[in-house]
Amino acid sequence: MLEKTTRMNYLYDFYQSLLTPKQQSYMSLYYLDDYSLGEIAEEFNVSRQAVYDNIKRTEAMVEEYESKLLLFQKFQERNKILLKMKELLTEKTLDQQTLLDAVSELEKLD
Repeated sequence: MLEKTTRMNYLYDFYQSLLTPKQQSYMSLYYLDDYSLGEIAEEFNVSRQAVYDNIKRTEAMVEEYESKLLLFQKFQERNKILLKMKELLTEKTLDQQTLLDAVSELEKLD
């Protein structure tokens, strides 16, 4: 569950501007502020089922956006490459070709 929550938080960060204000509110309260379905339902004066359905539809939407745009995947890949570059730069024997290869990998992501 924690892994799903972390993933949804990242996807929400990347794609929140593509969501309606209600979807943004529900996702923010549920995933960022850790509200329960009942608390969100009470806040918006709707049923728990309505909140649940909205959140599930929104999760599917952001997953669909990610499958097409790959912003989160590229973010993760970019972070791995940057970490590798930092490690290379701290080594006593700097291999310039390996560093150049890492730079090329970064360029391919965009």
